[in-house]
Amino acid sequence: MELSELKKIIQGIPKAELHLHIEGSFEPELMFEIAKRNNIDLAYDSIESIKKAYKFNNLQEFLDIYYTGAQVLIHEQDFFDLTWAYLTKVHSQNVVHVEIFFDPQTHTDRGVGFDVVINGIHKALEKGKQELNISYKLIMSYLRHLSEEAAFSTLESSLPFKDWIDGVGLDSSEMGNPPSKFVNVFKASANQGYHLVAHAGEEGPSDYIWEALDLLKVVRIDHGNRCLDDEALVQRLLEQNG
Repeated sequence: MELSELKKIIQGIPKAELHLHIEGSFEPELMFEIAKRNNIDLAYDSIESIKKAYKFNNLQEFLDIYYTGAQVLIHEQDFFDLTWAYLTKVHSQNVVHVEIFFDPQTHTDRGVGFDVVINGIHKALEKGKQELNISYKLIMSYLRHLSEEAAFSTLESSLPFKDWIDGVGLDSSEMGNPPSKFVNVFKASANQGYHLVAHAGEEGPSDYIWEALDLLKVVRIDHGNRCLDDEALVQRLLEQNG
């Protein structure tokens, strides 16, 4: 089979993207456009310099550019534009379902209202559903480098928008921030009807995956690559999802 023919087949297959951080989808061109609109000076002097920064070698290097880009998001329109840009791109790749993570604390800690963040994202997702026929689920993540108390504040802020949020997750810097740090807020989130997922074993040890399963009671592990260090854990994951 010719490579061009294979690409055509792959392009034509309907797809689902089940792990996407909307703030991490920022294209350099849009980042510059929104920064200019909001009169924000970026640490990068050109689109090319941002593209070079995206060639990261580890999680922390990715997070550095991730949080830099997030600083330009201030208004509801900014969050709409970010989400709509993502949806139109994946629509061109025949993606028909997306499950999107968003990090409200990244924005509320800067004084941006929770409602501003979620309204912009939700309006774009609904537009994508109506105009692009892309179904979606929205997952609110707690930042694990912050306290559980801060996560509880985010949970409280989310309650007026419960009908828009399908689940909660756990992301950001993993090392030194085990799932066990967030047992109480995950229990409270489950009581509110949220599905539970968590990043675990991305850079942290396989023990973090055990904790996410046994302490947080998650239904899905995000990343989880360090499970390969523990044969018993691999078997557990197979059985739990079998």
